[in-house]
Amino acid sequence: MGKFIAGKFLQYLIVIFLMLTLNFLLPRLMPGNPLVFLAGEDVGFMSSAEKEAILDKYGLNDSIIEQYGAYIKDIFTGDFGYSYQQKRPISELLMERLPWTMLLTGLGLVLSTIIGVMFGAISAWRRGTKTDANLLTVFMFLSAMPSFWVGMILVSIFSAQLGWLPVFGAESAWSNYSGIDRIIDIGKHLILPLATLILISVTSTFMIMRYSMLNVLGEDYIMMAKAKGVKEKVIKYKHAMRNALLPVATVFMLSLGFTLGGATVIETVFAYPGVGRLMFESVLSRDYPLIQATFLIITFSVVIANFLADLIYPLLDPKVGSRNG
Repeated sequence: MGKFIAGKFLQYLIVIFLMLTLNFLLPRLMPGNPLVFLAGEDVGFMSSAEKEAILDKYGLNDSIIEQYGAYIKDIFTGDFGYSYQQKRPISELLMERLPWTMLLTGLGLVLSTIIGVMFGAISAWRRGTKTDANLLTVFMFLSAMPSFWVGMILVSIFSAQLGWLPVFGAESAWSNYSGIDRIIDIGKHLILPLATLILISVTSTFMIMRYSMLNVLGEDYIMMAKAKGVKEKVIKYKHAMRNALLPVATVFMLSLGFTLGGATVIETVFAYPGVGRLMFESVLSRDYPLIQATFLIITFSVVIANFLADLIYPLLDPKVGSRNG
């Protein structure tokens, strides 16, 4: 087990190094000149010396190696620098946006997992029936729908036509809500992006639970329990469903990281003030430090979630731990 953990740790160190390097290079390979966004519309009237002064101020005249060295140093000292566009420390921007993303993605992941597990178990238990066919049709249809399209459909129905829910943001602008009123207001703004996230992410859990449940239902101990006349609910929930949850637990851990990045489109559609929306804004403005910081948060979350999944899986399934020594 110790060798297994050490080997995984070394692999993830290599992944983190490559991730940091790509995170540094990708913004600089994007088309466009950051000087336009640093100086604004006046850039065309600036002299060469003024342009050079601005580039020097932000370290963009340094060599790539020098910029990379400064970038790595800042990462390990926790200094993400300043946003070119918003003229604020990036750490402040992240602390403002991260709670909203965690609220959206955390609830979305938990609810989509519960829904996927429940309907996946029902579909497997009723394999070959009309219920199974209908559930498969619905969830396959959901998996084919783009997140931005789902979001726009929900907005057009529940906001534009019915007027039940707000269109954008995380809370009402210029409001002085507090206490329970603020919680209700935040909840209303959360419903549509949360529903969109659940609809586009629930299918993977459903399919994994269904497949896992079908495998478990074919085991000898399930057949024996049926032969002994054990109640259907006991077989379904105590024996089959509990043992079928192992792959779902692994997928849940992996989804912790991917959901954070996957919410970018949803946050953009609903103008939800999360990290994904911040990343979108930073790409549009060629804000290199902010691009690097937001990409770093998302990629780190994926790597850490994968690492935790590798550590937890042997604990959930002792056979994996014994095979890896």
